[in-house]
Amino acid sequence: METLITLLVGVLVMVGVYLLLSKEMLRVILGTAILSHAIHLLLLTMGGLKKGDVPLLHETAAEYTDALPQALILTAIVISFAVTAFLLVLAYRVYQESGRGPELRGHQDE
Repeated sequence: METLITLLVGVLVMVGVYLLLSKEMLRVILGTAILSHAIHLLLLTMGGLKKGDVPLLHETAAEYTDALPQALILTAIVISFAVTAFLLVLAYRVYQESGRGPELRGHQDE
């Protein structure tokens, strides 16, 4: 299972980097979001995919799972959502001020 998720992380990183290298700001924002989700999956996989009980509920369980990686990833998801929302608002504001789409490297006719 870890191998499959690691391959998925690799594909998501490739897609994220491809979108980050684009000229359009919306694609860059989407690439940032995809790259952050890939890192979240990587951290979750590095924490270990184990079956076990929650350490707070049962005293007689054979194996317990560590809840710290999930808690850290949940915090990182909230932070990446806030950054993505900020970047989307910033791109919309650039569109309102300039009257044209938010591009990062100018136009081809210049």
